[in-house]
Amino acid sequence: MAVPQPNHRVVRFGVFELDRQAGELRKSGLRLRLQGQPFQVLTLLLDRAGEVVTRDQLQQQLWPSDTFVDFDHSLNTAINKVREALGDSASSPRYVETLARRGYRFIASVEAEVPPDEIPPAAPEAVPGYAVPLHPELEVPIPRRTLTRGLFALIQIMYLCFYLAALFRLPAVQGVADSFLPNWGAVSLTATIMVTAGIGIPLRLYLLSAVGFDYQRLGEKFLRMFPFVLGLDQLWAVAPFLLAGQIGLGGAFAASAALLYLPFSERTLVRMAYARAPSA
Repeated sequence: MAVPQPNHRVVRFGVFELDRQAGELRKSGLRLRLQGQPFQVLTLLLDRAGEVVTRDQLQQQLWPSDTFVDFDHSLNTAINKVREALGDSASSPRYVETLARRGYRFIASVEAEVPPDEIPPAAPEAVPGYAVPLHPELEVPIPRRTLTRGLFALIQIMYLCFYLAALFRLPAVQGVADSFLPNWGAVSLTATIMVTAGIGIPLRLYLLSAVGFDYQRLGEKFLRMFPFVLGLDQLWAVAPFLLAGQIGLGGAFAASAALLYLPFSERTLVRMAYARAPSA
């Protein structure tokens, strides 16, 4: 654990980062509401991560002797606000540990960070003190949001192309279905394509608009609709078999297997780009 110094502008711990210059605490790039004395308390704990910071030291640093306040109440309130912002608790702490009648200790791993605008784009890992953040749930390095949002948007465009191509070439699709399905099966397949494409087109346009405008609640919304998206995508995963005559049975099977996995990729991309921040 690299102990941050007061001259380090950005300090990172887990998915959180504290920016001294901006006076901000962020979670996965999303700014949290933590200002004033709670922010100063957290900064002081981070500066001495792994060490016990006594209540007297906090009082001397943040509550000068000529300040007439109820120190105990003010400090307890500040610590509670810090824990609320971090999603922490006194009973099972992950970040701020309370030592009875002594003080507090920051117990999570801390890295001094170079601000993003000071990281060379070619090799950020070569910058001293730079640490790649890990997603708190997925336990993988968090890539740039432009990358995850761009990949998610490309998937939506791909599905839009599928829907439009199937609808514009519906007679050809029905002809292929007639060659290996009974009459009622071919009709059912055609009807399924029309209905699911009719539902899928507005769905993909909504997701494209949401990611394009960087709608911050997209992660929450997508996870709620994921069972429906999963069912829709699984139905369209059999579409390559309609082209088995052109790409072969093996090619159709490989394409279908890839499409079966794709909705889970969408969910992972959304979780990376739109990590949920605790309310404050």
